[in-house]
Amino acid sequence: MASDIEIARAATKQPVTEIGARLGIPLEDLIPYGHDKAKIAAHYLSGLGAKPDGKLILVTAINPTPAGEGKTTTSVGLADAMNRIGANTLLCLREPSLGPCFGMKGGAAGGGHAQVVPMEDINLHFTGDFHAITSAHNLLAAMVDNHIHWGAASGLEASRVTWRRVLDMNDRNLRSVVTGLGGPANGATMESGFDITVASEIMAILCLATDAADLEQRLDRIIVGYRRDRTAVTCADIKATGALMALLKDAILPNLVQTLENNPCLIHGGPFANIAHGCNSVIATQTALKMADYVVTEAGFGADLGAEKFFDIKCRQAGLKPDAAVLVATVKALKMHGGLAKSELASVSYEALNDGLSNLGRHIENLQQYGLPVVVAINRFTSDTEGEIDAVEAYCAKVGVPVALCTHWAEGGRGAEALARIVTETLATKPAEFRTLYPDDMPLFDKIETVAKRIYRADHVEAPRAVRDQLARWEADGFGHLPVCIAKTQYSFSTDPARVGAPEGHTVRLREVRLSAGAGFIVAICGDIMTMPGLPRHPAAENIHLNDQGLIEGLF
Repeated sequence: MASDIEIARAATKQPVTEIGARLGIPLEDLIPYGHDKAKIAAHYLSGLGAKPDGKLILVTAINPTPAGEGKTTTSVGLADAMNRIGANTLLCLREPSLGPCFGMKGGAAGGGHAQVVPMEDINLHFTGDFHAITSAHNLLAAMVDNHIHWGAASGLEASRVTWRRVLDMNDRNLRSVVTGLGGPANGATMESGFDITVASEIMAILCLATDAADLEQRLDRIIVGYRRDRTAVTCADIKATGALMALLKDAILPNLVQTLENNPCLIHGGPFANIAHGCNSVIATQTALKMADYVVTEAGFGADLGAEKFFDIKCRQAGLKPDAAVLVATVKALKMHGGLAKSELASVSYEALNDGLSNLGRHIENLQQYGLPVVVAINRFTSDTEGEIDAVEAYCAKVGVPVALCTHWAEGGRGAEALARIVTETLATKPAEFRTLYPDDMPLFDKIETVAKRIYRADHVEAPRAVRDQLARWEADGFGHLPVCIAKTQYSFSTDPARVGAPEGHTVRLREVRLSAGAGFIVAICGDIMTMPGLPRHPAAENIHLNDQGLIEGLF
């Protein structure tokens, strides 16, 4: 059986200019990056405002397991299938990070016969957006250090700098570092550290900005540290915004590529959902809504993280009103949530499957809290038995949610046509009544508790006094209206990755809070989650190489 990269490499791609022409984009408004990818010019984007919006479909999933769920693969398959049945559909995805590509998770361009291409480019350097974001973030860090070196006219104190550095790579040794060693000529000695680029506030800002003017205003508001009196020092105070805009001038433009079936796809931005807000850019989504009747997009990891943040952060800030949610599940993953080890998944265990269905049910209930109709997509593996599929379908019938069996990994869009028909019928017959989980004026700690209790089903949120005091200070400083972005493990509703299924009555332990004033949310870091991941014992990088023809092997 061909690998993902072999399938992608064998694809018959159309020139990106032809993909753009199908969307009505003039040739002069495409900025090509080779023959198969391009950016869409700002001039074209600014002229789309008068067009009506299409319908927005969010693809999300149960909590991820090592067995795999295939959320991006299902997003691609659904978009291809909707186009196959005559529904004018545009796909909107996130850009992959280099960290997972060389770590454990792998790339994020779909899989099998439901992929976006060029797969290798998308998973590696692509159009340079992540490099631009990394450079902009670290330029600000350098300018902060330089500002302090030359006397800190703003009053910024070296001991109160909060702006860290970023790198688009998993590197645990950089989590905590000391800079400026070697005497005064090398700057002030300060404790600092690195986060992965997908956790950068500039990544979040770029993905939440509506245009270049909004991007600039958000960059101005970034807080880099504090004075002795605890008043904030911003990017504007450091006079760094203009230089950051110069680095980001192309990165803000969405990228156009295609699926294996030559359907258009916008890929732009890529914050992780376990440590950031987990959605592609607002600009790409709003652009897609103007260019198609239906837009399929995704949010990272399980619905407890990605979907919650999509609704409560992205939709809230951008005024988006999603119309439906597709919830992806696999029999294998459900059995893992029912207690089976990965090595036992080949066996048929209805007991484990039935126990694992509690995870699916919890996500269905949570999505319905937002007033959206939900459709379940069973991403089928060849090892799934008819009895196991029947059990999942019977459960969905019991809870009153439509379900479709999908084989898009093996068959492309044809294997997701049943899902496409159910989704379009649902959109036509079940109008959404979208609402966010909490109001803007709710106190910050209460917002965290609301998510923890209503989405994670925790009984209690435990937070040190210093964290509660910090939240209170931010409220006093005028940031109480912001939504919260909870950083926690993706593997469980709880903060313990080993608690699979649908745990309830647990405690969410809040370790730290960070203010992202430019992005417009409060990051609440829970449990042992790290904003700079590490590599596993045997990272995927060990198996990636160039063959004799100069082609990449081992990328998945």
